Amino acid sequence: MSQTHTQHPGTPRRALVVIDVQNEYETGGLRIEYPPIADSLQNIGKAMDAAHAAGVPVIVVQETSPADSPLFAIDSHGWKLHEVVASRPRDHYLRKLLPSAFSGTDLADWLKRHDIDTLAVVGYMTHNCNDTTIKHAFDNGLQVEFLMDASGSVPYANRAGIATAEEIHRVFAVVEQSRFAAVMRTDEWMAHVANGTLPERDTIHASHQRARASTAAIA
Repeated sequence: MSQTHTQHPGTPRRALVVIDVQNEYETGGLRIEYPPIADSLQNIGKAMDAAHAAGVPVIVVQETSPADSPLFAIDSHGWKLHEVVASRPRDHYLRKLLPSAFSGTDLADWLKRHDIDTLAVVGYMTHNCNDTTIKHAFDNGLQVEFLMDASGSVPYANRAGIATAEEIHRVFAVVEQSRFAAVMRTDEWMAHVANGTLPERDTIHASHQRARASTAAIA
């Protein structure tokens, strides 16, 4: 367990959730393309170390699929936690079958028992399990923080169109910042944890107004 730290008035009662940092995303069938996997893995390790040093609980989540699944097949190499996460201490561990770390798990109850009001999110993927977990946490009344350089995306192509990993990651980060989470780099988050400060949050209205102003200025 992480060492319990003294909270100052107004300081967030944080936990760090590390979502699905598994070999599948580095060497398996769902390789992260943006940001580069080596960079996001390094930042995930930094975030976990900073959390542990500050007494912020660390929750590790592992996606699990049946043995005959093409991705995350239980007990396969791709299913196993990446060494960056497996080698570090954690306060709670859970397996999940659905995108959100809340669905079918005890995460909500665990956070409530530990008086957590702010959930910091890292791991994979930005647009899938991270996004659904962020939205689920937001709807549950938690403040959410998303470390955008400790996450990542893959490209998609389907009947709706084609999107690069960079496009998907960037757009989802912008949408999260518009209401659902405070989006920042790992180093920024570490500074907020160390100083007991609050990150900048935003609104849909303000985000939209800035975009309109920017478009008008270009025109």
